[in-house]
Parts: sequence; C-alpha cells; structure tokens
Amino acid sequence: MSTKQKFKKYLTKIEYPKKFEGWHIKGMLKKHSNKSYKFDITDIIKRSGNYYEKIGSFKNKAEKMVFNLKNEWVILDIEELHTYIKDNKLRDVNLHELINSLEWNIIVKK
Repeated sequence: MSTKQKFKKYLTKIEYPKKFEGWHIKGMLKKHSNKSYKFDITDIIKRSGNYYEKIGSFKNKAEKMVFNLKNEWVILDIEELHTYIKDNKLRDVNLHELINSLEWNIIVKK
C-alpha cells in the first residue's frame, strides 16, 4: 500500500491535485485540525549507513510535510521549515532537531 493510501486514513474531505504542484493529497486531519491542508507525502529514502533523506523544494505549493515513521506520522509546516532552513543556512537537517525547533508540528500515532 502506498504512503498516500496509508495517510489518507487520517484525513477527511480529501482532494487530489489536478496537476503536479508539489503536494499529493489535501484534507483535514481527523481529531487534530478543523482546517484543510495540502500535504507533501514524499517518502524518506535510505542512503548509505544510517543516513536517510527526503528531498524538498522551496517552490513546493504544499503547506505541510509528512514524515512516515514506524509508529507515527510527523507533520511539519513547510513555510516555517523553509524559514528555519534559510535563517540557519542549512542544507541538511535532522528531523528530531526540527521537531524540537519548530513551533508548528503534529505527531499522529498510527
């Protein structure tokens, strides 16, 4: 089952983009939000050793970035993430550092 199919179980009022804009699914998070968001659910890619990556773009029209972890979904605000990356002149970031540094994040248990 694709990440999109797994994640959509946690949403209501689901919509899909009509053309590629950097987001994959739009909807409201059940029990967590009464607002609809555009989510980037690109998978995390395992690289050599203990290094994982998720590639993003500053041109992305998604509002939230979703990380599919073993027991939870971690959702970050993309605008805040971009500001953090630019302000700190970062190229690579650590997810746990982001969770602790950013104000807007939601962790949804699976």
